[in-house]
Amino acid sequence: MPANPDGVLLLDKPEGFSSTQALARAKRMLAARKAGHTGTLDPFATGLLPIAFGEATKFSRFLIDAPKGYLATLRLGQVSTTGDPEGAVTVGSGPIPTNSATIDEVIARFLGLSWQLPPMHSAVRVGGKRLYELARQGQEVERAARKIEVTRLHREAFEGDRLVLSVTCSKGTYVRTLAADIGAALGCGAYLVGLRRTTVAGFDLGQAVRLEDLEAAGVEGARAKLLPVDVLVSSLPRLHLSPDEARRFTQGQRVACPEGPAGREFALYAPGNRFLGVALSEGGGQASPARLMATGEPVESP
Repeated sequence: MPANPDGVLLLDKPEGFSSTQALARAKRMLAARKAGHTGTLDPFATGLLPIAFGEATKFSRFLIDAPKGYLATLRLGQVSTTGDPEGAVTVGSGPIPTNSATIDEVIARFLGLSWQLPPMHSAVRVGGKRLYELARQGQEVERAARKIEVTRLHREAFEGDRLVLSVTCSKGTYVRTLAADIGAALGCGAYLVGLRRTTVAGFDLGQAVRLEDLEAAGVEGARAKLLPVDVLVSSLPRLHLSPDEARRFTQGQRVACPEGPAGREFALYAPGNRFLGVALSEGGGQASPARLMATGEPVESP
C-alpha cells in the first residue's frame, strides 16, 4: 500500500469538528501523511469539505477559489457577538417581519457584487495576528472590506423566528456576516444558528462520505472512496499531448497550445488519458508547466 494516497475525498463534516480536526481524522483513516482541506468550515457548521491527498494538494486552489453553496438557518430577533451560536446572544432592536414578501424584498438587495467586512471572530490576519485572537483579548481593530459576490439567495422556509436561505457565493464570503447584515436590514437583528455547505464548484453534498463511513471501511476501503486528482481541474480546457510532447512537458519544457491571450490555464494529458499537470499559456501558441504531477510512469519517446 502506498505511503500516501493521491486523490480527493468529499467529506461530510460533522458538527463540533473544526476543519483541521476533520482533516486529521480523515488522514488517520486513510493512513496518509500529506493532505489539506479546500475551504474552512466553522465547528458549528456541517457539510461538504473536500480534502486533497498527496499530489492533489498541488491543485487544491481550484476548489479554494471556487464558488460555494450553503443552506443557512437564521434566527431572527436576536443578535450574536460572533454572528453564530458560539457568541453571546442578545435581543434584537425591532419586531420580526410577519410576511414573506418583506423577507424576499430585503434579501434581494444582497444579490450581486458588494463589499463585506470580515468579522472579528475570523481567521483573517491583521498585523500578523488572527482576528479571532485579538477578539478573544477584547480588541476590535480596523480591517479592510473584501469584494464578494452572492449569485443565489433564496428563501427556503420562514416560520416564526426561523429563516432558512439557500446561498451561493464567492470565496471569502462570511455567511454569518451576511446573516447579521440581513437581520439589520430587516430591522430585527439575526444570527446564524445553522450552516450546511451543500456545493463546492461541481461537487455536491450527495457525493460526500461521513467520518463513520470511512472508519467502517478500513484503510483500503477509505482510499477507494478517493476521486482522481484531475477532478480538481475539470473546469480547465484539456490538451492531449503526443508521447514526445508529454515527455518534454514532464521535463519542464514548453508545449504548443491553442492561440489566445497569455495566462490561460490548461489541463494536460499524456496518451492513455494520464493526467500530467497544469500549463499556463504564454501567448503565441506556447504554454509552460505551472504544476506537474510527480507520480506515475515516465513518458517514453516513440
